[in-house]
Amino acid sequence: MLAAEVWHWWIGVALTGVALFLGVGLVGLYLKTVTSQKYPGGKRRRQNDL
Repeated sequence: MLAAEVWHWWIGVALTGVALFLGVGLVGLYLKTVTSQKYPGGKRRRQNDL
């Protein structure tokens, strides 16, 4: 029973880390998408200037 409790804690730590990583990644991807639409760069900017 002691081994089950130890594994329970380590799995919780791993899942918390993965959830935080995915959460930060999704927020970053969202902000990148919104910012790129507001401030287009590269080909999109050159096409809009013409």
